[in-house]
Amino acid sequence: MSNALVFQTDFGLVDGAVCAMYGVANSVDSKLKIYDLTHDIPQYNIWEASYRLRQTVNYWPEGTVFVSVVDPGVGSTRRSVIARTRKNQYIITPDNGTLTHIKKIEGIESVRTFDEKANKLPTAGESFTFFGRDIYAFNGAKLAAGIIDYEQFGELVPVESVTELPIIPSYREDSQVNGTIDILDVRFGNLWTNIGHLLFHELDVARGDRLAVKIKNDTRTVYENTMVFGRSFAEVAIGEPLLYINSLENVGVAINQGSFAKAYSIGTGTNWHISLHKV
Repeated sequence: MSNALVFQTDFGLVDGAVCAMYGVANSVDSKLKIYDLTHDIPQYNIWEASYRLRQTVNYWPEGTVFVSVVDPGVGSTRRSVIARTRKNQYIITPDNGTLTHIKKIEGIESVRTFDEKANKLPTAGESFTFFGRDIYAFNGAKLAAGIIDYEQFGELVPVESVTELPIIPSYREDSQVNGTIDILDVRFGNLWTNIGHLLFHELDVARGDRLAVKIKNDTRTVYENTMVFGRSFAEVAIGEPLLYINSLENVGVAINQGSFAKAYSIGTGTNWHISLHKV
């Protein structure tokens, strides 16, 4: 029996790229069940690709194969790898930092690298620019279909050798917790921080308490105000800000029925910092 195959890319859906990946996978095994994580990763944004895997992988059953292709170095000397998570899901991807959050948070059991030329779609010919179709969809489908055996495929390499992007951990400093704004809840403009709920509750906060919130980037303070800590958005009036615990059990910042990111021109990444303390 085949396992689920899940695709993530920065290709978008305005042309035939993703459909071609589906076609390759169906040519390998027409019975495969193929799903989309997202194809709206911002172009070349490896950090977001890494985070979206972290957001999703843990909720899929063991044996699921993820194909993640955000690959600004396509055709270069960077490796192609398959990682097996601690819960026995598989991620096939370029080794360019895409595995950062899975490695740090969910855990990687083992990693294998493989020869791209020897495992390339036979009909790809001279092209070396569409590895999403010719390498990753092709081999991801074979792995999901059971045509290749992870334990026998490619070469085992140390987990420590996997390329990582820099991560700044959240921390407590006296009566304040500090972190970074890792990602956006894109459609709604909420800020998702790396401050976990356990660290947050070291401030002895309860629903309805107000906290001072400061957000800054590497050059200036962008936002400084107080807001309430609520269980959900409906606990404040429309247009009012709040702190809440998001679906990954980290602190989120939102405006009820509005975009916090858009309202204050706030970005994401390790250069965006947030601090919280109880009023």
